[in-house]
Amino acid sequence: MNTNRIPSSSPDLTQHNIDKLKEMFPEIVTEDKVDFDMLKTILGEEVDNRNERYKFEWHGKKDSLLGAQQPSKGTLRPDKEASKNFDTTENLYIEGDNLEVLKLLQKSYNGKVKMIYIDPPYNTGNDFVYKDNFQDNVQNYLEQTGQLDGEGNKISTNTETSGRKHTNWLNMMYPRLKLARNLLTEDGAIFISIDQNEIDNLTKVCKELYGEQNYIGEFIWSGGRKNDSKYISISHEYVLVFVKNKEYLTESKILWRQRKEGLDDIYQKAEEFYKKHKNNLSDMSSSLKNWYKSLSDNHPSKQHKHYSFIDDKGVFYTDNISWPGGGGPVYNVLHPITKKPVKIPSRGWLFNEERMKEMVEKDLVYFGEDETKVPTFKRYLKDTEFQVPYSVMYQDSRGAMKRLRELMGGKIFDFPKDEEILLKLIETIPSDDSIILDFFSGSASTAHATMKKNAEDKGKRKFIMVQLPEEVEVKSEAEKAGYKNISEIGQERIRRAGEKVINENPDTAEHLDVGFKVLKLDKSNIREWNVDFEELESQITSYDNMFVPDRSELDVVYEIMLKYGVELTYPINSFQIENKNIYDVAFGNLFICLDENINTTVAQAIIDKRKQYGIETSSVVFADHGFHGNDSEKLNCFKLLQDAGYQNEQLMTI
Repeated sequence: MNTNRIPSSSPDLTQHNIDKLKEMFPEIVTEDKVDFDMLKTILGEEVDNRNERYKFEWHGKKDSLLGAQQPSKGTLRPDKEASKNFDTTENLYIEGDNLEVLKLLQKSYNGKVKMIYIDPPYNTGNDFVYKDNFQDNVQNYLEQTGQLDGEGNKISTNTETSGRKHTNWLNMMYPRLKLARNLLTEDGAIFISIDQNEIDNLTKVCKELYGEQNYIGEFIWSGGRKNDSKYISISHEYVLVFVKNKEYLTESKILWRQRKEGLDDIYQKAEEFYKKHKNNLSDMSSSLKNWYKSLSDNHPSKQHKHYSFIDDKGVFYTDNISWPGGGGPVYNVLHPITKKPVKIPSRGWLFNEERMKEMVEKDLVYFGEDETKVPTFKRYLKDTEFQVPYSVMYQDSRGAMKRLRELMGGKIFDFPKDEEILLKLIETIPSDDSIILDFFSGSASTAHATMKKNAEDKGKRKFIMVQLPEEVEVKSEAEKAGYKNISEIGQERIRRAGEKVINENPDTAEHLDVGFKVLKLDKSNIREWNVDFEELESQITSYDNMFVPDRSELDVVYEIMLKYGVELTYPINSFQIENKNIYDVAFGNLFICLDENINTTVAQAIIDKRKQYGIETSSVVFADHGFHGNDSEKLNCFKLLQDAGYQNEQLMTI
């Protein structure tokens, strides 16, 4: 009989890493244990056995590393009332401790997040840094946020009085940054705002976790002169940038770039010109030159070439194809019409012979009328309108605060991040349908920037915001306005910002997703088995149903989605058979029945629904208590599903 059970926790990352090692080096396994001495031998000279070598260490680092790999026993419970467009939105707002949330997202969003931006505590002595309880961080979180009674560690500011100011901060950041890396796509990047207090430590931690070779640099985020300093008016912060895999960026020819300032209208007009004349390209060379010359001469940005030519790939100019300074490779290149070798530039070719052949095949080389002319290189406007972003960014910090006050109707959040600057960071990622994650969400400026950028280019970017429901200060403007915690502020900011973006962009309104699905961190919906021998009989009776009381079926469905690694914004539909409810997740990829008296009629209904979708594989989860101990009926259901093509590992009970 099938005995597959849904696991009671998030993935065990330690075991996952061990399994990877066993797969790569089977010879290191002795009696199902890893022989680390053998592993060192296999790696040979790659292992440095010297005791004295550079390391970045602090007290508690090992525990924080192990804590990052400790499975979570929590779950994320949907809150429809707090959400906006719950059933259709592809955006998430998650309320909870971001360490546990990152653990819970490991399976559903592994390798799917293109951009992470975070604005963590700067560790100035005025912001909180609390100790994680890796044994049960969900319990710790619920106690600290006042959702459970307890004597747990309280959220407090991280001052110098403990003598471990930097240590506490590092122990908080290290496991979160480690888990965040797993979520990035291979060409994804993380942006981290920080100031001078922890920039050095943060850089060292990121170089260790993300690899020194994947360090891109940092932006200088300048907000104007400050007059409250004794020595130097420090008027800037940093945005540290690391990528998941810099080599992948090169191989996939994805560039870090922004559109050159002042070229937007030229690009648009050139594209319109091309579309108008594309059916008569041969007769328009002179008119194109005259048109572009007048356009660019009258344009404030004159640091670009005249795009005097056009073909079926667009508008382009011709560029030098010789080696700068001389000494380039020399070889024959045949003219496409005369089939004779063209004139070789005196400095040699810009490309090697193999690369030149590729360029010719792709029609990226512009030849003269015959072989007596040296060819040139086609540079298209669509490829050259971009430049790498400048390292210095300026913001009007007062402007950002003023805009938020106007949006929210008062001063309810101090020092919000500037959504206009965040929009520029989003522009450095060449993708308009990516997932953007911010797990120190604050006032949700990142969500605001994402919606604004989507309105600009009709993009389909999705955001995931994660925020601890930190209580607002007593008698603050936020409390007077009715907000209990920062999460409520962030959610309301997204609601209002979404409506503002729609009103300001009526032409793209129908394409915009300004909703968000609220999920809240809580203990698992599945009871833990804690045997008390004095009350064993009553426990066995009460555990016939393994679900925690007062949890809804939808709560359980979302937990199953997390266990299966299904994205939390995938559609959830349901259908009934004999008054039994069956959940259909992600268009037949996952079926869930948590009802009573499950029988073969339910199994057959699932088979029929899958056939309607025309898909070959899906998974099925039944509530074990739904069979009421009838092993024969359970066996019949599984046999029916297996005969219909379901594999044993696709059938689970909970």
